Amino acid sequence: MLLLDAKGKRGYRSVVFDVETTGLSTRLGDRVIEIGAVAVEGNKVVDEFHSLIQVSQPINPFAQAVHGITKEMLKGQPTADLVMPKFHKFIQKSLLVAHNASFDVRFMSHEFSLLKLDLNNVCFCTLKLGRSMFPQLASHDLATLYKQFYKMPPKEMHRALQDARTTAKIWIKLERKLLI
Repeated sequence: MLLLDAKGKRGYRSVVFDVETTGLSTRLGDRVIEIGAVAVEGNKVVDEFHSLIQVSQPINPFAQAVHGITKEMLKGQPTADLVMPKFHKFIQKSLLVAHNASFDVRFMSHEFSLLKLDLNNVCFCTLKLGRSMFPQLASHDLATLYKQFYKMPPKEMHRALQDARTTAKIWIKLERKLLI
């Protein structure tokens, strides 16, 4: 996980990711229908990963109201057995970061387990970090934390790649505070 640059300086790759799902419970058969991820090295975005995922499960109306993804949008998209191995390779030897990581990691672990892939990456949660670093904030949702650093709300929300990009910007700022 730890990388060395050309000058021998220590560094690492973080992959900030977000998922959109058919609902809230893997136990009830809900699945990942979109993955967005941003690879960060130092304080710079170096790569991105994005895919919609076709599933047979219905999308819960509540979930659809949040992310706006419809069954029609998923028609013709790759299935999990094609997307998850690519994402697994993308996150290899990387520190994972997510906002409300327990949700995203639970779904990724479930998807990976269906394909006999492991998920052993160390993961940081920007929601938990935000709560501990900014206890005075009334909320620690993604938009509020973003405004803490950038003084304006993010332009788009609730799609996986855009939320991963927003979380990556927050992670870069939080990480600087952690290292000071």
